[in-house]
Amino acid sequence: MLEALVCPETRGPLTYDKSRQELISHAIGLAYPIRSGIPVMLTEEARNLKED
Repeated sequence: MLEALVCPETRGPLTYDKSRQELISHAIGLAYPIRSGIPVMLTEEARNLKED
């Protein structure tokens, strides 16, 4: 299913981080959470990777 999902901001590919349960958009530097097995593809819910 990961192949069907893209970043809502860039429309680029996402990578799966199993340990953090997130989908990562390296192009924009955001990590979208996966909650109860469901990806939350809202920019306002994403974690900014540059702040880590």
